[in-house]
Amino acid sequence: MENIEILVVGKHEQIMKTIIRLIDAKTQWKGHAASTVEESMKLAKSFAFNVVLLGAGLTTAESDDLRSSFTVPVIQHYGGGSGLLFAEIYEAIGK
Repeated sequence: MENIEILVVGKHEQIMKTIIRLIDAKTQWKGHAASTVEESMKLAKSFAFNVVLLGAGLTTAESDDLRSSFTVPVIQHYGGGSGLLFAEIYEAIGK
């Protein structure tokens, strides 16, 4: 089975580190962090993302830009612990 590449975009460094750590703990998942739309687009040139996860601190305009820039599921993560995070991702990848 291939890896699931997940882009996480958000402005809060500590929260982002935690989300990436949780994602990377899953055997076939790989998390990539970005804090801006521009950084996200740069990463998208190097990786074929399966899911884009929007974290805290993004403006509505930034969220809208990201939603319109990707053809993969783009989901908003509101927090709530690892169980909710994993459920959101599993739903997005159809498992």
